[in-house]
Amino acid sequence: MNSIQQCEQLVKEVYKHFDASHDFQHIERVRKNAFEIASCEPKADLELIELAVLLHDVSDPKYASGEEKQEEDRILRLIGLSDEKVDQLKTLIKSISFNGGNELIASTIEAKIVRDADRLDAIGAVGIARTFAYGGAKGRKLYDADETPRDNMSVEEYRSKETASVTHFYEKLLKLADGMLTEKGKELAKERHAFMELFLQNLRTETGEHI
Repeated sequence: MNSIQQCEQLVKEVYKHFDASHDFQHIERVRKNAFEIASCEPKADLELIELAVLLHDVSDPKYASGEEKQEEDRILRLIGLSDEKVDQLKTLIKSISFNGGNELIASTIEAKIVRDADRLDAIGAVGIARTFAYGGAKGRKLYDADETPRDNMSVEEYRSKETASVTHFYEKLLKLADGMLTEKGKELAKERHAFMELFLQNLRTETGEHI
């Protein structure tokens, strides 16, 4: 069993405890996106990309507490990578998260590919489904016409306030297409972004609310 097969086996055990917005199906979709983008980037390290995709949510602060915050380190120890590869992976994974607009610089082509691949799964039809799946799991409102979307948040502010699901579109999802880092990512994001805009327009019509 190679390192990728070992990693996949281990992360599946973690993701089966997450809700549907961040389960292993999410990982499979991000992997598909990443390989599609990487097909246009011949210099990219596919092993590094796939490992980063598999690992990128195992220690997500939305789910991890206590020892769970160490899942990434635990799995990296078990799959027997070189110290250099481990350092590359840890740096790459840290650059993926949006963090309320406080993301780190994605300095390598692999980091750019994985970030774009993950963000593609946050927009479009799947992104809409995931947003409401997460909101439902957390008991959040579908929408709140009196809630003002926030800008210039700290990481703590972004993670601490339980906003309505529709507010999340304005605080994050509608910003993602403009932040794509690869040409293929930009291309794939256009249609997904347009679909979200249409969804929100229809939602405003159906509810009669300025949301």
